[in-house]
Amino acid sequence: MCRHLAYLGPPRDLATLLLEPPHSLLRQSYAPADMRCDGVVNADGFGAGWYTDGAATPIRYRRAVPIWTDTSFAALASVVRSGAVLAAVRSATIGMPVTELACSPFTTGRWLFSHNGMVTGWPDSMATLASQLPVTELLTLEAPTDSALLWALVRDRLRHGADPAKAVLETAVEVAAAAPGSRLNLLLCDGGTLVATTLGHALSVRAGTGAVLVASEPLDDDPAWQPVPDARLVVATPSTVDTYELGLP
Repeated sequence: MCRHLAYLGPPRDLATLLLEPPHSLLRQSYAPADMRCDGVVNADGFGAGWYTDGAATPIRYRRAVPIWTDTSFAALASVVRSGAVLAAVRSATIGMPVTELACSPFTTGRWLFSHNGMVTGWPDSMATLASQLPVTELLTLEAPTDSALLWALVRDRLRHGADPAKAVLETAVEVAAAAPGSRLNLLLCDGGTLVATTLGHALSVRAGTGAVLVASEPLDDDPAWQPVPDARLVVATPSTVDTYELGLP
């Protein structure tokens, strides 16, 4: 399992979002409150992506080390400010590689993507779905992991004109049918809108004052945090948060 979060709103430095809250993503990397797998920490790498004013594509920073060991990122996070951020810490599923290329967020064009969870029966359960992708997509996966394939499935839908909510929803439903029992908390951002799913793991939302923050676990004890029920799709902007049922069979 992993942990992830996304923020949209007035520009804030990365440290106040990722490192400084009482139950920050940093703390969740070594003291998570809700682990649902054999792992006890999220120490197999981390990543952060953010958007800068006027840029068409996000900037990304990833490392295959625990976030608490990377002093360079701590220094960077204190000076980088952004109004759109997606970040994650990783606990690698047994048998999957521990490498920078396997760490979220994944990115193509204006998109940032993260997956918190695991696909059951990997890789056999995904063979049919994977075969529907162009061969070049499979040959250029960043890593041989379930998360990288999920991103390829979402990205393929986006390239064929699906809106972000539909691309994420259809991917989650399709994978859930092919691999029952999978944990599919997906998170997609384009700098102005974020789309998230809950399926098999927790997600909470804090919204208000022109900003929205979604996270695997609340970052503090602010009563504004609201848990998202399981099997839901969240579509959010800085001023709106809409929740829908995934519509699983």
